[in-house]
Amino acid sequence: MASAERRTGAHDVWLPIPSDEIEGLPEGLHYVHWDAGPDYPADPDRCVFYAVPYMKNADRCLSPLSMMDRVEVVQTLTAGIEHMLPGLPRMPAGAQLCNARGLHDASTAELALTLTLAALRGIPDFVRGQDAGEWRQGFQPALADKSVLIVGYGSIGSAIEDRLTSFECARVARVARTARETLRGPVHPLSSLYALLPDADVVVLATPLTEETRGLVGRDFLARMKDGALLVNIARGGIVDTSALLAELESGRLRAALDVTDPEPLPPGHPLWHAPGVLITPHVGGPSSAFLPRAKRLLREQLTLFAAGEAVRNVVATAKGNGCG
Repeated sequence: MASAERRTGAHDVWLPIPSDEIEGLPEGLHYVHWDAGPDYPADPDRCVFYAVPYMKNADRCLSPLSMMDRVEVVQTLTAGIEHMLPGLPRMPAGAQLCNARGLHDASTAELALTLTLAALRGIPDFVRGQDAGEWRQGFQPALADKSVLIVGYGSIGSAIEDRLTSFECARVARVARTARETLRGPVHPLSSLYALLPDADVVVLATPLTEETRGLVGRDFLARMKDGALLVNIARGGIVDTSALLAELESGRLRAALDVTDPEPLPPGHPLWHAPGVLITPHVGGPSSAFLPRAKRLLREQLTLFAAGEAVRNVVATAKGNGCG
């Protein structure tokens, strides 16, 4: 945590949710509400804890950081923090950037299963049939007896497997940055990924977007997937090489269910919209009725630790300093 000297005379907490809507916030801090509006609610230099507005323009969310010379914690409400990393050099030395690990597990895992089931069972075609007033029967694959590979086994990847347990999958394999053992079985390192791909009927991407994972799903990755396999991406669009994926979709060899794309938002007329065998949702893994109560709980817990002078959780980066403050 930052020194008490930095906090002297500054105790503002910027929240994207009005403080009177969050029960149990600690006393002794001054709460102001800012949800990326045109005007700042207070002097940014008095802010010691900045909770970043959710699903707002990244540049707007970054804008006050260069004036927050006393900020000690920057708390996102997203699992991924790549949109805030450009602000790290603007933060004073010792300031901590925290993600929202755990906040989106239920909602995102739920969507991952929704996309998987909808794509396998042909739901998009049934919806088009309903719109056309047509009774379109046909044989569709089930998730039962399929082999699933989860790429990225953090809290969201684990939550996805929680929900897979009742679907009678033949096998669930797990890949993460580092190998480890879990109660469900081994988590394989990224170096084992290509060896696991040929056996997977469904590949679910749940890994953060980093320099290591950007473009991970490219031509070689896709070529190793078995014919007819389904790629499900609820992580970040930049993990997938869109051109390589389009080539596989247009050939009919693979299918995809995507909650995230590259570019994003997907512009009108982009060929991915109308590629065969693809189901697209507009990055809605997190925003559901599950979001708000979990966001309030996260903020309350983090601020309780902060006010008590204890270490906050979910720290993913610490600023080296910009010479300010």
